[in-house]
Amino acid sequence: MGTSLVKFSRDTARDVKQVARGWRWGRRPQVPRSAEPYVIPKETPVFPTRWARTPAAIAVRDLIQKGPLNAVLRFEVNPRVSGLDSLLKVDGPALIVANHSSHLDTPLILCTLPDAMRRRTALAAAADYFFDTWWRATTSAIVFNTFPIERRGGKMSSTPGDLLADGWNVVVYPEGTRSPDGWMQRFRMGAAYLAVEHGVPVIPVGIKGSFAAMPRGRGWPVPGRPTVAVRYGDPLRPAEGESARDFAVRISGAVSALLDEESTTWWEARRRVAAGASPSQSGPDAARWRRVWESTAPIEPAGTKRRAWK
Repeated sequence: MGTSLVKFSRDTARDVKQVARGWRWGRRPQVPRSAEPYVIPKETPVFPTRWARTPAAIAVRDLIQKGPLNAVLRFEVNPRVSGLDSLLKVDGPALIVANHSSHLDTPLILCTLPDAMRRRTALAAAADYFFDTWWRATTSAIVFNTFPIERRGGKMSSTPGDLLADGWNVVVYPEGTRSPDGWMQRFRMGAAYLAVEHGVPVIPVGIKGSFAAMPRGRGWPVPGRPTVAVRYGDPLRPAEGESARDFAVRISGAVSALLDEESTTWWEARRRVAAGASPSQSGPDAARWRRVWESTAPIEPAGTKRRAWK
């Protein structure tokens, strides 16, 4: 009798759940979703960022970047910067193109640029990440001078070209998103297209060690103040008649050469570039744990003597 009562209770509960799942409850439409007429999705309004480039906002951002942002960055990591003399070869606005593996990359670039150049630098940021909420959009715009771009096949923003025409430098990460394992991914053609279209130089930047210091998924750098290397290269200019596709290959090769130079020496890296034998920075064809293990090898701390010639 007890067993029958338990079975009856279970069967009744199952029937009630099944009826509840199929009941409309006053909300579900009777027409299947596949049979509903197609409705064009509404375009989300673009978050305005022009205010972040007014004189007042520039002054506030200068105080933030030179003060708390720079102090926190150098307290948490040990930046090792080289190639700043290459920036002297640029006269006017430029695209600053770097590999991207960590949220540290942006403050590393902004806090190592010369002050005059930093104050006139804006950053292309993913609209679906940095501009999904008003508070995140406002914070990133005032601290980093960001503007939204679509990275998932949307329309290309006209903002980068407008900023270049107004004399601003623009930081672009051609990979589109942070590397999942620290190795460089395929470069898209957006930066090369902007350079060819507007006739501006590209400053390649190789950043090494930022993934180990703050990998994807972490909200704060790892303890121990790890060394992160930021290496600026000589500006690249599109040749007469060069397509954006061909120029994108040159940009990717320049960033790869900078990362190779950081891992070895200037002389060895230059010899490999001349011979067309620069190693790929896309990482070994191995399991993810092995790729992460190799990309997180420690960098020599600042002050360590390095041989420039062999």
